Amino acid sequence: MTFKEYKGLDLVATGNEVLKKWEKEGAFRKSLELREGAPEFIFFEGPPSANGMPGIHHVMARSIKDAICRYKTQSGYLVRRRAGWDTHGLPVELGVEKKLGITKEDIGTKISIAEYNKVCREEVMKYTAQWRNLTDRIGYWVDMDDPYITYDNRYIETLWYLLKDIYGKGYLYKGKSIQPYSPAAGTGLSSHELNQPGCYRDVKDTTCCVQFKVVGKEDEYFLAWTTTPWTLPSNTALCVNPNIDYVRVKSTNPYTGKPAVYILAQALVHSWFNDKIPYEILPGTFKGRELEGMRYEQLIPWFNPGEGAFRVILGDYVTTEEGTTGIVHIAPTFGADDAKVAKAAGVPGLYVVDKNGDMEAQVDPRGRFYRIEDLDPEYVKTCVNVPEYSQWAGRYVKNAYDSTLAADAPTLDIDICVMLKSENKAFKIEKHVHTYPHCWRTDKPVLYYPLNSWFIKTTAVREKMMELNEHIVWKPEATGTGRFGKWLENIQDWNLSRSRYWGTPLPIWRTEDGKEEKCIGSVKELYAEIEKSVAAGFMSSNPLAEKGFDPEDMSKANYDKIDLHRPYVDEIFLVSESGNKMKRESDLIDVWFDSGAMPYAQTGLRGLDSADFGSTADFIAEGVDQTRGWFYTLHAIHTMVSGTPAFKRVISNGLVLDKKGEKMSKRLGNAVDPFQALDTYGADALRWYMLTNAQPWDNLKFDEAGVDEVRRKFFGTLYNSYSVFALYANIDHFDPCGPTVEVSARPMFDQWIMSRLNTLCKEVEAAYEDYDVTLAGRLIQDFVCDDLSNWYIRLNKKRLWGSGMSEDKLAAYTTLYEVLRSVALLGAPIAPFFMDQLFRDLCPEAGSVHYLPMPAVNESLIDSELEDSMAFAQKASSMVLALRKKVGINVRKPLAKVLVPVIGDKVKAHIERVKDIFLTEVNVKELEFLHDTVGIITKKIKPNFKTLGKIYGKQMKEIAASFANLSQEQIAQIECSEGAYTLSLPGGDVVLNKGDYEINSEDMPGWLVATEGSLTIALDIVQTDELIREGNARELIHPIQNLRKDSGFEITDRIQTVIYADGQAFKSIEEALAQYKDYVCQQTLSSTLELRPLAEAGEDAACVEWDKDTIKIKVIRK
Repeated sequence: MTFKEYKGLDLVATGNEVLKKWEKEGAFRKSLELREGAPEFIFFEGPPSANGMPGIHHVMARSIKDAICRYKTQSGYLVRRRAGWDTHGLPVELGVEKKLGITKEDIGTKISIAEYNKVCREEVMKYTAQWRNLTDRIGYWVDMDDPYITYDNRYIETLWYLLKDIYGKGYLYKGKSIQPYSPAAGTGLSSHELNQPGCYRDVKDTTCCVQFKVVGKEDEYFLAWTTTPWTLPSNTALCVNPNIDYVRVKSTNPYTGKPAVYILAQALVHSWFNDKIPYEILPGTFKGRELEGMRYEQLIPWFNPGEGAFRVILGDYVTTEEGTTGIVHIAPTFGADDAKVAKAAGVPGLYVVDKNGDMEAQVDPRGRFYRIEDLDPEYVKTCVNVPEYSQWAGRYVKNAYDSTLAADAPTLDIDICVMLKSENKAFKIEKHVHTYPHCWRTDKPVLYYPLNSWFIKTTAVREKMMELNEHIVWKPEATGTGRFGKWLENIQDWNLSRSRYWGTPLPIWRTEDGKEEKCIGSVKELYAEIEKSVAAGFMSSNPLAEKGFDPEDMSKANYDKIDLHRPYVDEIFLVSESGNKMKRESDLIDVWFDSGAMPYAQTGLRGLDSADFGSTADFIAEGVDQTRGWFYTLHAIHTMVSGTPAFKRVISNGLVLDKKGEKMSKRLGNAVDPFQALDTYGADALRWYMLTNAQPWDNLKFDEAGVDEVRRKFFGTLYNSYSVFALYANIDHFDPCGPTVEVSARPMFDQWIMSRLNTLCKEVEAAYEDYDVTLAGRLIQDFVCDDLSNWYIRLNKKRLWGSGMSEDKLAAYTTLYEVLRSVALLGAPIAPFFMDQLFRDLCPEAGSVHYLPMPAVNESLIDSELEDSMAFAQKASSMVLALRKKVGINVRKPLAKVLVPVIGDKVKAHIERVKDIFLTEVNVKELEFLHDTVGIITKKIKPNFKTLGKIYGKQMKEIAASFANLSQEQIAQIECSEGAYTLSLPGGDVVLNKGDYEINSEDMPGWLVATEGSLTIALDIVQTDELIREGNARELIHPIQNLRKDSGFEITDRIQTVIYADGQAFKSIEEALAQYKDYVCQQTLSSTLELRPLAEAGEDAACVEWDKDTIKIKVIRK
């Protein structure tokens, strides 16, 4: 057979060619067919949204998933991988609003809900082609021809089924409570949405310490501090800690100078009062509980909240944290804790009545103080101070909500503070940096707001979720116990409701009085309920029947006849058990429920009785931002519905940052275009870099220079290794299916590389099994670069020279073939294109590498002692070459001797075994062992302060002094000690273990000494005339070989060589050739070799540097 040869490494072209082969062969489908009947490895694909372009971080996430799934396939499992699309929710709606130039308030007026949702349906799949292109080009095998799509009616139906299950267990309920709310998005948010990375940000806000006047006391005030002055008009209580000591302080207002007595926590007096303004702490202290019930005047009397407001209440959560006063301003409509303590104390929240007659917080859904025209006229007459409030009505509580405001426009907080200051109600106004939550999609501040919502009682299954999490294997483990585990410990009920238009409708119908309700769990059930409604006269006909829908037909074609989205489901009315009309609750459900339900919904109710429905994944992987997103909702839904975990193992990958460690963004101009990166480097280099540069769960500082280095160093080395094999194997017509040489009969070098290969297979398999793709890749890379290329091929290439197929040459070919074949199999999960091409080039009849199992480990071929011996040769060679470099003696110049001190016979045996390999590699004539280095090599010893200091502490000064005085004999005894060495000192014995000290060697006259760990090398650097002549002969070989290559000669071509030189160069070359001419001819395949004067050189002779002179060389193909 003939092995394919290439003109150069081109990973982009290789990727394109292999991709075409995969498409032609249906490779992914075939890999599944070959595993039919095998044990199944279950993988869940987290659904992205196709209304945005894929980024470089998606290459990272998809490469991780693909590598694990490919490995499991090669391990004998059937690994079905189904793609998914997340098609509902804010990202889509906000994008459509921007495209259409509308706001949420325009939907239903300027554009119908049906028209709006039609655009959403189109926009959500806008970049499907780009996602598919990226997926194909990075080699991510996942079924994109039959993806699960969250807007599909059968998918939505399954969500309804799950919600009915949850409803039936008493976990789904409606209530009004303070919830995160995004005015910019026009909807409430769940707590897990608010805990996405980056939602809490440092902001600088105007804060105010406010004076609340005590009723019945002249000039006496409670002091309370707030970071949200805009909530002060809704204040209805002040809260103190019952066990904190409070005092009265006599002083003056810092702004108006008016005298006053202030009540605050005793521990915080000096935080608010200082020598700039005289003050006096009045006699007596009192506990917070003694303040309970005291009344104060309404701070900003715009609205009348009703009876029971404006009094002091108790709360254990009040602290004396620096910056506070020990008294908390309570606005029950804008804080969950505020609402809780106010309700317990019977204090009402400040609610206004809108024109629909509904009680609402003082801030409207757009984030503004309610406009007077939007309030109930009767309520305005009786409860609103119109003259004072009118100038504030309609003001946005956060400037970010008003796009018309300039960046430096004063905030509502500032204006309220200025008003309070003018009214002698502000004690201190200042800027303060604090963390504030922002919407994960609009990037604008959220409010805590009273919402009528549907909730899932996740708190009811908290302990079960925590228990199941203990059995999930997290990578990294800290995410499971920390970020995810701690989150589970503190979960709140899941706010399921979304006041939007494009999403899964909540399948609950209620009577107008809210006393009767039905939760629908399937379209078949809805069909039957509509029939009852038609019979009751609430609907004229069944719209599902009119569309030709058959409730018994579960096919996609049947379900595509209908649409379960708004507004169509809103037009369906049902009948209650008592005969009353029921209307659907207008909410949609949280989009995170959509994706979290995929273990059930991707199969649908058509597979209700199958093992796939609600199965547990063996493996999932997504970014760390999904810890409180998809990972959480998967876990929560699976726990509530099935009582089992949704997944057994998860990799939570980190962020992909720019090379400076900054977050990528188009605004900063540091975002990497994944398509451009693929065009430049190819998928394999990109994948290998991203998966081996750092552990996936660590943030990756993406640097294109690193990708290029992977391409050159790893793939370039592996490509060159194959090229060497293919070049010589084709010359000798090597056939891997022909005769071979048993490993036991091969030379030691072959046995070593085969041992290393089998050790590598064992270590790589262990790494893959531990889901440590990074370690697997690094092991393969080190083997290819260090063991295979730099050591085995470089030192054995000469075995492939010459004519004929000797047994030694056959052994070398067979060994190299087997190693390259195994490397292709091992590296296939990470670099699927290059490894597939490499494997096909080696085994053209076998098909794709991805069809075959991982290479089996042959324990009988592992020789640990041989590996240790060769490791010495590699390490010692590296040390000698470094010493040569230090004094400028290149490796072509032979040296006489190297000394190696040995601690024991075992070490000596290791070295003896590879002595010839080592001496050849470093070009040294002789190796001499030293059992006693005293008087020959001078050594120095230093204590390890870090390890010894932990044990001996105060004695370290004495230990350091004693180390300086240790004799060479004592140092030798310490170095040779097998276990601990006891050093007797006046201050007490010190036990020295390996690692408690560092021993180094000093150079000797005429010698260079190097120490690395327990290995010391002494190199004789004195060059004799004989060594110089041999070195000059070796120096000639290198430029002649380069000229052969540059001239385009075949490796078997024989040549005629002429060297032209003058002066000292002529003399040194003449002396060298007198003794080593035959050697030079043999190495360069020169039939003739002449030395002539430089003047005879023609223009076709090449110039070559020779020490400080220049010589010329001419080579002619014979």
